[in-house]
Amino acid sequence: MEKTETNKLKKQLSSRHITMLALGGAIGAGLFKGSGEAIGIAGPGVLIAFLIGGAVLFIVMNGLGKLVLDDGDTQHGLSGLVRPFLGAHSADFIDWVYYSLWTINIIAEAVAAASFLQLWFPTIPPWTFVLILAVLTTLINLYSVRLFAETEYWLAFAKISVIILLIIFGIYLVGHQMFDIGVFPTLNSITDHGGFAPHGMKGIVNSLLVVIYSYGGSELIAITVSEADNPKKAIPKAIRGVMGRIISFYIIPLFLLLIIFPWDTLANSSASPFVMVFEKMHIPFAADLVNFVIILALFSSINSGVYASSRLLYFRLKDKKGAAKKLSVLNKHHVPQRSVLFCASVLYLGVVLSYFVGDKLFGYLAGSLSYTVLVIWLMISIAAFILALKKGSLFEKGVNLLAIVVLGLIFVGIFFTNSIGVTLLTALLYLVIFFSYRKKNDIFA
Repeated sequence: MEKTETNKLKKQLSSRHITMLALGGAIGAGLFKGSGEAIGIAGPGVLIAFLIGGAVLFIVMNGLGKLVLDDGDTQHGLSGLVRPFLGAHSADFIDWVYYSLWTINIIAEAVAAASFLQLWFPTIPPWTFVLILAVLTTLINLYSVRLFAETEYWLAFAKISVIILLIIFGIYLVGHQMFDIGVFPTLNSITDHGGFAPHGMKGIVNSLLVVIYSYGGSELIAITVSEADNPKKAIPKAIRGVMGRIISFYIIPLFLLLIIFPWDTLANSSASPFVMVFEKMHIPFAADLVNFVIILALFSSINSGVYASSRLLYFRLKDKKGAAKKLSVLNKHHVPQRSVLFCASVLYLGVVLSYFVGDKLFGYLAGSLSYTVLVIWLMISIAAFILALKKGSLFEKGVNLLAIVVLGLIFVGIFFTNSIGVTLLTALLYLVIFFSYRKKNDIFA
């Protein structure tokens, strides 16, 4: 293996790559697989949950952009952004927690992808599909960051195109319905099956678990800072571009779906809500078409996960000594080859877990990921709030403080709705990460 002279990542990502990379991380199983589940938990009130989550995400991402602009060094992960405000121990904690988020997410997305592939090939065991996904993801991530970025760009483009098609078809179907029965009867159909919030506020709060999991991955933008061409310009631009798209691609399709179909029909259907719309438009092979795009979306998210986790591992180990440092060595394409291989190997753990846990695995992983996304967002918001206290306006201080309070309340809500097993295992993971920190081994020292 050839070692680079500087052992630094190469700046090959443009703003369009970063925008699509963030969309690739944020639009995956949460939208295509989790939307029906979220509707089942909250009914039409799920729109409130997605609006709350979207508003908080907007504040968090804006704070993240401020932290990037304030940062002097770009060769680090999230840790380098929060360390000046939260200290070295918290910086170490956020990187390893974020690393755990992506490794768990890789498994969740792979399990979901295998389940969709089995719709076509029911006799082939899931581990075969996971193996194929692992090989493809590894090859793409190993060659160069440019190949990875281009692949991710077009994967994200494909799934966004389908979401836009759903929005267009949805508007057509809603318009047709309004023409037949009138505007108000059409819109009132949202409340015809038990009201707007059939399960009350409890249902809306419970659905936040799926909502937070769904929005998680947007903060991946911060990991690209080391490989972004002109990060001070590209990162804030990408954040502005990605925010409206992420929120729109969740809320608008859900709103249209809840008008076209009764919410309980969406919740109880074994098919994806996307399939139901395409079939209603009499699109040939609608189920197969949407199934293919869902698989692409999940592969895109896995691809992003291997990228994010391998870069985080590289950041944490590049200044270490001994055996640990070997995982951070770059190949001739400026890619941390061994980190990529190590992180892609997590996919095989997913095969073992899916064998023992079965269909419930996705729900367990989503529950754990919701906690982790909240912890990451909280730490980013606290760091942004401290930055605002030093350099920001009164408005910036206020919105960041509001985000911290709302995230804290959501955390409490998810605590009471998550399973005790998921909560205890996630807490154990955090404790291991927190107490494994050693100041003498601090990479920032």
